[in-house]
Amino acid sequence: MTLFSRPAFLALSLALTAMHAAAQPAAAADPRGRWITANGNLQVEVAPCGAALCGTVTQVLGNRSMSREGAAMEAADARPALGMTILRDFAPVDGGDAARPPTEWSGEIYNRENGKTYRCHMTVSTAEQPAGELVLHAYVGIPLFGKTQRWSRVVAAQ
Repeated sequence: MTLFSRPAFLALSLALTAMHAAAQPAAAADPRGRWITANGNLQVEVAPCGAALCGTVTQVLGNRSMSREGAAMEAADARPALGMTILRDFAPVDGGDAARPPTEWSGEIYNRENGKTYRCHMTVSTAEQPAGELVLHAYVGIPLFGKTQRWSRVVAAQ
């Protein structure tokens, strides 16, 4: 005796697959989670901090300079990187519609290498990596003049 007939099983399988696929973009577009910085130096966890999102260093992986290719980084900030908050006060830019999840956040990013804090826009892109990339555009003044970094999502071991 079977629980489902073949057509019913196929219909159920298709429905579950569609629900799973529909859930993927929302999860992948969520900036919360762990990310590896563009130069591979740090693992940063993006999580709520009050009403905003912040990013705290959870692991130091290397010491490569962002500004001088192949050179060791000489941090202007002598504090240890581990535990440092380098993303701060990220709030949804398009948060006016409660029925639609935000797709862009605005806040500040701290650069340990030069000791400066920049305004920053943050989005998640799934174009290059299915797990997502955190796209950070840091700038001074207006966003037109700035630099974009792509951080890779840390994928949990299965």
